[in-house]
Amino acid sequence: MSDSDLRFHLEDGVALIELHRPEKRNAFSGRMGEALGQAYRRCDADDAVRAIVLTGAGSAFCAGADLGGGQATFEAPKDAQFSAAAVDPPAFALRKPVIAAVNGHAIGLGLTLALQCDLRIVAREAKLGIVQVRRGVMPDAYAHWTLPRLIGVARAADLLLTGRTFEGEEAAALGIANRVLPAAEVLPAALEIARDIAVNTAPLSVAIAKRLLWESGTLTPAQVERKETALHRVVMGSPDAAEGVLAWLEKRAPRWSLRVSRDWPEWPE
Repeated sequence: MSDSDLRFHLEDGVALIELHRPEKRNAFSGRMGEALGQAYRRCDADDAVRAIVLTGAGSAFCAGADLGGGQATFEAPKDAQFSAAAVDPPAFALRKPVIAAVNGHAIGLGLTLALQCDLRIVAREAKLGIVQVRRGVMPDAYAHWTLPRLIGVARAADLLLTGRTFEGEEAAALGIANRVLPAAEVLPAALEIARDIAVNTAPLSVAIAKRLLWESGTLTPAQVERKETALHRVVMGSPDAAEGVLAWLEKRAPRWSLRVSRDWPEWPE
């Protein structure tokens, strides 16, 4: 799969998705959003994809919305189907782990897209910011939900209401970045994590854990216990539960047999 605004490469269970407008610092376009949604849907449906890495071409991750339209950039939407989500589905809705390799600047929508991912590896020298309130609009792509979940309401208010910019080290201190590295090391580190997931984790186990993790913020402890119990009944006694133990005892790579597309359970209420 290749698009003028996005590149897709799948190898050894890892899908690498590259925002590809390097001449514009990967400024986000409608075409890019459509292509990213298509890539995400493909990854979710394809059992060959075990983990996903999202990054940007060149020196930036994503400079945010393309401001090339000048004062008309944020004109009122005429399409009744308009959504501030930017991409459908969002990364957190996928059943595969999504790692944002934030190799450079991530501004506005560039950062709110990364917030949808499960892990974020961030360049130390990257400039980051949810700057929309400084452009006369407002944060998007579920930022009012993802950011408070990551860093709490008070810290989220600092970023969402001021639109200030900050760098990689502060992103780690705030809890946005899982790891901060020199820019040249960001993508290799993200790919290493993705390859480890692809080999050593059970596909269905990861998919179930991811969904429950993102859902948990709206649940009580008792509801989480009920869902964990119901879902344990799905994975315990399965071929993968036996294989995981045997592979560890025999000191070899596991051979997983359950598949997300085939074995996804009915989700407990």
